[in-house]
Amino acid sequence: MVDETFKQQVDAYVDEVWEDVVEDVRTLVRIESVEDLDAAEPGKPWGPKSNEALVAAEKIAERLGLEVTDVDGYLGFGDVPGASGPDAYVATIAHTDIVPVGLGWQRPALDVTRERGFLFGRGVLDDKGPFVLSLYAAHFFARAVAAGATLPYTLRCIIGNNEETGMGDVPYYLERYPEPLFCFSPDADFPLICGEKGVYHGQFTSGPVAGGRLVSLDGGTVPNAICGQATALVRGTVTELPAAERVELSDAGDGLVRVVATGVGGHASMPAGSVNAIGILVRYLLGNGLCEEPQRPFLELVRTLTEDTDGTAVGIAASDDKFGALTCVQGTIRTVDGRFVQSVDSRYPTTTTGEAITAAMTALGEAHGCAYECLGDAEPFYISPDSEPIRALLSTYEEYTGREGKAYTIGGGTYARHFKRACAFGPHEPAEPEPDFVGMEHGPDEGVSEEHLRRALKVYIVSIARLMELDLTA
Repeated sequence: MVDETFKQQVDAYVDEVWEDVVEDVRTLVRIESVEDLDAAEPGKPWGPKSNEALVAAEKIAERLGLEVTDVDGYLGFGDVPGASGPDAYVATIAHTDIVPVGLGWQRPALDVTRERGFLFGRGVLDDKGPFVLSLYAAHFFARAVAAGATLPYTLRCIIGNNEETGMGDVPYYLERYPEPLFCFSPDADFPLICGEKGVYHGQFTSGPVAGGRLVSLDGGTVPNAICGQATALVRGTVTELPAAERVELSDAGDGLVRVVATGVGGHASMPAGSVNAIGILVRYLLGNGLCEEPQRPFLELVRTLTEDTDGTAVGIAASDDKFGALTCVQGTIRTVDGRFVQSVDSRYPTTTTGEAITAAMTALGEAHGCAYECLGDAEPFYISPDSEPIRALLSTYEEYTGREGKAYTIGGGTYARHFKRACAFGPHEPAEPEPDFVGMEHGPDEGVSEEHLRRALKVYIVSIARLMELDLTA
């Protein structure tokens, strides 16, 4: 199926549909599809805005000629039928939910801005832009089928809706539908991700200590994004508090001062280059005595947590030859019912376990008068980079980029970890760094190269064509 004529057809197709691709990305970016479990209801398990994005995505898929199924609002999928029938299929899976917009944007967060060859907006990279690419890749084959061609396998685009906050949508799907023969998720970096660290979440909770000299703490947007800004309300006056780097002071009224610490946010799995605002804030509070004695142990605990990002300070550091070093970061700090709550996000290799992390964190909490709870633990995932489907995807990447296609592992968690035969496959291109004005995923001014997306769409179409040529049933 794949020859030079086929690739020329792919080039022409991408040129033809590209403006429609951008507008469909815009349609989804305009929806603030953040999980809202407080507003969940039957048919909208992740809340109304997440469901709005899911429905909008399903409408796009239907317009592009896919046979669409909504799975009780948990997620959806669109099929291009093949000779194998609906139970033996090749799949893509991407998601339409997002992390909260957060602070620090210089461009509209809930729209697509085209500037200097880049697209900006929450979700253009993670993952609404790549999701739309998956639909248009399927549309290419849907047109061929409509013209009389036959696919060996059904092609299914799974429309995820809960990736950012727990991936509860995929288990619901797998309870009702068979596993794909092979699946890739366009929600990561090229060349190809064949393994993912364990993903671990937990939280510390203090005793009832809020409301003294230190009235409240609040920072971060979600546990899996490094905190870019954190705020404390303390009793006192602005004039009595010293200035400090990355700290701003303002009068909050009623004898209170607002202390705002600003760091450098980023994805929890890639802490290099980040500066955790929570660490800045607690060090300022401790260093200037802005707490009462019952509050101090919690702040000292958080100071220890933010000493590093590899878990050394809390005794959980680990590494292996597949995944490298463990990471441990703090994404949110909150005041809840008079108590302080600190989140923990760790991505761990095969040389440790979630149970070991829980044991260490529990002991740390007890030493500081805090309770600790493990909120989630997913074991590491790995697929051999020598398997035929992986080689097919990597060879296609090499053709279109001229770079070596080498599979690697990451600390992030993608949908791929939920399937037996799967991987994460682009579209971000780390080999071609973006300028400083382009933000990263989960951060302000999230952006992606428009040309990289165009090339990725070609890679996805040709890769799917090559998967269709393999015997995936063995």
